[in-house]
Amino acid sequence: MIPLVVLVVLLVALDLAGRLGVPFAWGWWTALRLALCGMFLLTASAHWGKRRLDLVRMVPPVFPRPDLLVTLTGVLEILGALGLLLPYTARLAGLGLCLLLFCLFPANVRAAREKLAIAGRPVPALLPRAAIQVVFVVATLAVVLGRD
Repeated sequence: MIPLVVLVVLLVALDLAGRLGVPFAWGWWTALRLALCGMFLLTASAHWGKRRLDLVRMVPPVFPRPDLLVTLTGVLEILGALGLLLPYTARLAGLGLCLLLFCLFPANVRAAREKLAIAGRPVPALLPRAAIQVVFVVATLAVVLGRD
């Protein structure tokens, strides 16, 4: 839920700043790219530190080396976030992050079904978690298809 809040707050703040021309002016596409960058850097940070073991537990048992997968997906989130910063790489980064979100969804399903927790807080139920995932996918697809 926190990544969704970060995405929305950053998007609104950046869009408003762009509209006011303070001290930069950009359109919705750039605001969305930067907001997604912030959100993915936040989610990537969970792949190391206190939340890491919670993410490792989320990986379905069918996948080998969940610890390695958590590290790999964290690195991919960072690379994707950085790719969103440049207009020339943003579409490809958005596509990659969209695909990553689909790949991560089974872990979200497991976390919801098994009522796992991240940092001691229970994860949202499957329906709200899926709805949040849809918002993230739509946002990344808007970067792939959009333009200022």
